[in-house]
Parts: sequence; structure tokens; C-alpha cells
Amino acid sequence: MGRMDALQPLRLPPGADLRAALDAALRESGQAAGFVVAGLGSLQGATLRLAGAEALLKLEGDLELLSLTGTLSPDGSHLHASVATAEGRVFGGHVMPGCPVRTTAELLIAWLPAWRFAREFDAATGYAELQIRPR
Repeated sequence: MGRMDALQPLRLPPGADLRAALDAALRESGQAAGFVVAGLGSLQGATLRLAGAEALLKLEGDLELLSLTGTLSPDGSHLHASVATAEGRVFGGHVMPGCPVRTTAELLIAWLPAWRFAREFDAATGYAELQIRPR
């Protein structure tokens, strides 16, 4: 990728899976820590995990990607999004695989070259949580 700017704009094309593309961007960058600062565009369906819910929410059809934010680490991304249906109903949650871009996704990533993010099991929460370390 050459020179690494602290901020990297990124456009994802139609058909790209939102989560997989961001994980690939981290690998290609050579970085070990990043934040998705902003994201907007459109999706052709979305799969979201909602707080405390047993089952995933699978939305079908055209969706506006209203916002996207999260952390990127070599151990995986942690992304949250809000999306709107053609009727204007808004849903939000944890981005899972299965969020294909419809026309575009326009993103801004902030790379943190002095840091390394990791995800490690936290007994207090029962989830792999963010660990922040100097690189």
C-alpha cells in the first residue's frame, strides 16, 4: 500500500461483504489497529446481531447504510451499523457476515500505527473484548 496515512478513505464496490472487506483492508494495510470513523452507502440486505437477542436479525432488500463505526484488529473486527429500509424503518446492531454492498459503501478508517488491538476472552462479559497495547 506504500505510505500509510493516519486516515484512509475507502470505497467498497457492489457485492463486497462489508465485514469481510474491512478485515481484508486491515490485513492489506499491515496495521494492527484501526477505527472505522464513518461509513455510509447502501446494502443489499444485512445480518445484524442485536443486544441480548438469541437469533440474528436478517434484513432483505435494499437498505441505506446510515452509519458504520467500529474497531479493526488482527483478531477480527467489531462493527456496529444503522440501516434504513425503503419504508424508512431504522434498525441497528452488530454487523455480522452477510451485509453485501448494493451500490457503494464509502468509509473512513483511522489507522493507529503505534498500537495493536487484540480480542481476548473477558470472563466478566463472556465475550472476546478489545485489548489495547503499544505496538
